[in-house]
Amino acid sequence: MFSARLVVPAIGDAFRKLNPAELIKNPVLFTTAVVALLLTVLLAIGGEPLPAGFQIQLIGWLWLTVLFGTFAEALAEGRGRAQAASLRATKSDLTARLPSGRLVPASQLRKGDVVVVATGDLIPADGEVIEGVASVNEAAITGESAPVIREAGGDRSAVTAGTRVISDSIRVRVTQEPGQGFLDRMIALVEGAERQKTPNEIALTILLVGLTIIFLIAVATIPAFATYAGGTIPVAVLAALLITLIPTTIAALLSAIGIAGMDRLVRFNVLAKSGRAVEAAGDVDVLLLDKTGTITIGDRQAGEFRPVGGVGAAAFAEAALLASLADETPEGRSIVVLAREKFAVSRTGLPADAEVIPFTAQTRISGLRTPDGIVQKGAVDAILRANPEAAASAAAIELRRIAEEIARSGQTPLAVARDGRLLGVIALKDVIKAGVRERFAELRRMGIRTVMITGDNPLTAASIAAEAGVDDFLAEATPEDKLALIRKEQQGGRLVAMCGDGTNDAPALAQADVGVAMNTGTQAAREAGNMVDLDSDPTKLIEIVGLGKQLLMTRGALTTFSVANDVAKYFAIIPAMFIALYPELGVLNVMRLASPESAILSAIIFNALIIPALVPLALKGVTYRPMAAGPLLARNLGIYGLGGLIAPFIGIKLVDLVVAGLHLV
Repeated sequence: MFSARLVVPAIGDAFRKLNPAELIKNPVLFTTAVVALLLTVLLAIGGEPLPAGFQIQLIGWLWLTVLFGTFAEALAEGRGRAQAASLRATKSDLTARLPSGRLVPASQLRKGDVVVVATGDLIPADGEVIEGVASVNEAAITGESAPVIREAGGDRSAVTAGTRVISDSIRVRVTQEPGQGFLDRMIALVEGAERQKTPNEIALTILLVGLTIIFLIAVATIPAFATYAGGTIPVAVLAALLITLIPTTIAALLSAIGIAGMDRLVRFNVLAKSGRAVEAAGDVDVLLLDKTGTITIGDRQAGEFRPVGGVGAAAFAEAALLASLADETPEGRSIVVLAREKFAVSRTGLPADAEVIPFTAQTRISGLRTPDGIVQKGAVDAILRANPEAAASAAAIELRRIAEEIARSGQTPLAVARDGRLLGVIALKDVIKAGVRERFAELRRMGIRTVMITGDNPLTAASIAAEAGVDDFLAEATPEDKLALIRKEQQGGRLVAMCGDGTNDAPALAQADVGVAMNTGTQAAREAGNMVDLDSDPTKLIEIVGLGKQLLMTRGALTTFSVANDVAKYFAIIPAMFIALYPELGVLNVMRLASPESAILSAIIFNALIIPALVPLALKGVTYRPMAAGPLLARNLGIYGLGGLIAPFIGIKLVDLVVAGLHLV
């Protein structure tokens, strides 16, 4: 946190942030700088009846107060820039191999271009795999050394610039224009270039501005009271009172808290596109999770062919293979493999003049149309709707029975039909990701309800939901169903988080208050979410919620400390200001400070020093422990409220002893 490579640049940036155009973004620090500048001018022209040494020290500590505030923000930004530098190094000097074999700089690629990436090559741009399957090392992005599989079709086709192919070869279609890729956005975000103030931060800034104006008016009226009492109060003393009255501590740390909150999320391998999403995560009530690729590993495998009566196993296997030849998803390839290995089906290519029937979320059917007929595979209810005459046959009754047996066992039934005749059911096995059940139990303890969303039939969905340990499920869900569920929860006053990885999840990810897209997912999903989980771990929301709560708690804790901190400073400076006019105020000098000048200077010094003292807490964040709101509030008030009252009394007294001992006034 305080290494030389971070601190030295931050010191330079702190001085650059004294630019009025930059400083005015923080009204409290801007006011402090204006006061310091005013006292500097008064010292230069000799307009104050105070000793020059006292004025110089006062002015110096006021400027340090401003610099400590700009330093806190610069240090937080510097931590992000250090991470951005490593990302930028990952992106530099990328080249692309076109299908013709010609090499070109990656910067020349445009959206829609196709490139070939072979073993050992770096992927030159964000895109989607359109042909082939390969093992990809994404350690440069995720920090994980274990390679991942990227393949055409399905929800694991997205690839990121700067990651390396370590086996096989793939063709990638570029999905982003130059300078707009995932790494480019990530670099801008961690550098703070795109950080926008959150609603909570804006509201707190408005409050701080209001307090500053109120205290400015209050201080401006003091000379009139002093004149009425037959005396005068120097401008430097009034300035010291104003700076101790206004909440400089939280104002100096507010921006650093927000930057550090985003930075902590990035260091946890989650890319947040806005601070608003981080804050919202701290108050999430409901978590919706897409099943495939989120709760399950996403690679359903064909495990069994179950033909209906009167259909030969070999004939069923041949039809299933034919329907899957053009299916580039892992499920489709597993059907082809099972048909060849178990039933020795020899067909290797598509028939002549074949027309591929693409899968859509609406039809939930794919297949092949040839001059000899049509073969279809898809969800049982979808196949029955597409073949209404067969839906009333005895074969349909047996098909439903087989599908129900498969679903009850926790597998997914996939029906196959040829030329309107029902042939049987393929059993696809879902594999639950390790550890998700325990993680969902932890979410439940945090008060978050989990809902699994899937296109599977209700029996399969119920079996998988029970195995995964989610609280509820929505079966046979279309993109419209997901949107409707999210809107219903939001209309009930609940904040909704959605985890997903597929293109059909994109509308729901965009609608949710917190949309967490899996990095293994499609480009559409990553664009729609306001967070991207680089580790593709659906239960990462536990940490995301914790980090969101930590951000809110840190801001609240330091605001509480700042306000309580000001109370103690009043006891130091107000008696010192008025004791000459009103000797009775001496009873308020509870700290028994050495002199009025020492009291004023000690309060200003403590006011400045407390800012860098709290920088580590602002950057690291207040530790979040799951507990009820009441005990949590009492704990924070006890630590930061009471601590904010006690610390200044001790700190100002210690500074006063040093000031008096060194005869600084």
